[in-house]
Amino acid sequence: MLQWLRQYRRAALAGDAGAGVVVAMMLIPQGMAYALVAGLPPVAGLYASILPPIVYALFGSSMTQSVGPMAIVSLMTGAVIAPLAPAGSGLHAVLAAQLALVAGLVLLLCGILRMGFLASFFSRPVMSGFTVGSALVIAYGQLKPLFGAQLPDYHLPSAALGLGSVVLLVLARRYLSPLLQRCGMAASRAEIASKLGPMLVVLGATGLVWVLGLDTRGVAVTGPVPSGLPQLNLAVSQEHWYALLKPGLLLGFIIFLMSMSAAQTLALKRQEKLVSNQELIGLGAANVASMLSGGMAVTGSLSRSAVNFAAGANTPLASVISAVLLALALVAPTGWLAWLPLPVLAATIIVAVLGMLELDTLRTAWRYDRADALAWAVTCIGVLVLGIEAGVVVGVVLSMGTLIWRASRPHIAVLGRIAGTEHFRNVDRYPAETQPEMLVLRVDANLFFGNMEAVTGRVEDELRTHPTARDLVLVMSAVNSIDTTALFALAELNASLQRRGIGLHLAEVKGPVMDRLRESSLPERLNGKIFLSTAIAADFLHSRKGHS
Repeated sequence: MLQWLRQYRRAALAGDAGAGVVVAMMLIPQGMAYALVAGLPPVAGLYASILPPIVYALFGSSMTQSVGPMAIVSLMTGAVIAPLAPAGSGLHAVLAAQLALVAGLVLLLCGILRMGFLASFFSRPVMSGFTVGSALVIAYGQLKPLFGAQLPDYHLPSAALGLGSVVLLVLARRYLSPLLQRCGMAASRAEIASKLGPMLVVLGATGLVWVLGLDTRGVAVTGPVPSGLPQLNLAVSQEHWYALLKPGLLLGFIIFLMSMSAAQTLALKRQEKLVSNQELIGLGAANVASMLSGGMAVTGSLSRSAVNFAAGANTPLASVISAVLLALALVAPTGWLAWLPLPVLAATIIVAVLGMLELDTLRTAWRYDRADALAWAVTCIGVLVLGIEAGVVVGVVLSMGTLIWRASRPHIAVLGRIAGTEHFRNVDRYPAETQPEMLVLRVDANLFFGNMEAVTGRVEDELRTHPTARDLVLVMSAVNSIDTTALFALAELNASLQRRGIGLHLAEVKGPVMDRLRESSLPERLNGKIFLSTAIAADFLHSRKGHS
């Protein structure tokens, strides 16, 4: 905590200050737009961008992570709260803050209990499918404010303003940086300046609404935004704790995964080490702070964190500066924010989520592992058809089911000796020599209750195809653990082989596994020996045959 501040150097201040200004300018339209996605007043997004990044700077472990509102988290917040309270109502705002509190407490508890490993239950394809599905849901949800009416109807001034903003934002994203470079700006600065395109478009559209009076012609605007800093919020709905518990748990894991994805990407560039459990605590504290300031659930944003990094951020002070600037913007007169047109905010959301529609993970999974590609597709379709929560659960269950299915069917290789060496290799891959009186099998998996039936079945199959074998050697070099069920199965296999006059031998048993086996009676009851290596086992059994 605050280790970065104790080691702070004045040379880092210029980069932190510059990054803080850039991210603050990004957060004004982003924060307000993401609040609308959640069905909240726009100012809630600004409230969630002030205290949470400051608290994260105290407790988090990433030096350049930008914490605040994010599209997917806002979508999940809106999806959870919508059935419980009307959008825009006071209860809706209370429940959104309460959901942030639940997610924050879940993250804090996981961090204190050092449960960061739970994030591995969400595989990369599942997360990618969830992200793409959520992006499509978000984009579809913004079509009505973009066109000013429910399609196929449209409000011409709103549609013109919204679609024009989409075009300008796409052009700015693609061409503004090269244009600035041709004008003589350095490539790094041009890339940073291009990220301010949304702010420029929003300012231009706001001026257009004010000058032309488009709000009087039916263009929806944000309306008055209260000035001043957020007040301490302790309001909760006692009757909704249970309804928010399960979605809050899921939201907490999504917050952690999104944030870790962003933080790890930047940490690799800076050759820094993240502490996952400390990240849980930092994100949990940030969400609790968001609730206390009347905000909404927050997380680390990859796009915003990348801009923070590229703009020269060296430490979390950059995020603190962004938060202070946003606070000053609220303390200053906020009348101009009332003229922000909703079609333009919808355009910024749509263009922002276009960057989330990445299909590289799906293409890689399709070539490398069709089961992972199926998990991607099921998660994406599940989000679109069943909703956010159900889509994620379906994807995770399918991913875990695939893992269990693979673990229940371990790879088992018949080994033979490479001529003139002590190396034993898979006879299906190498020209390895076998001995008719000895069968050598290597089990390439941990032995547990879920795969022992498959292992013993494969052993019996191989013994039937090697009827002259009088010794079976199980090579355990890839076995890291043996559970109780597997221990009993090995004992039963040993007894069965002993009745048939076949010796059961173990080779290359790892130390921790051997320590556990010594606590059982299997080594004493084994109808054979335990050998240090496969070569030693083969030489011993072959020499014993010669002496007999």
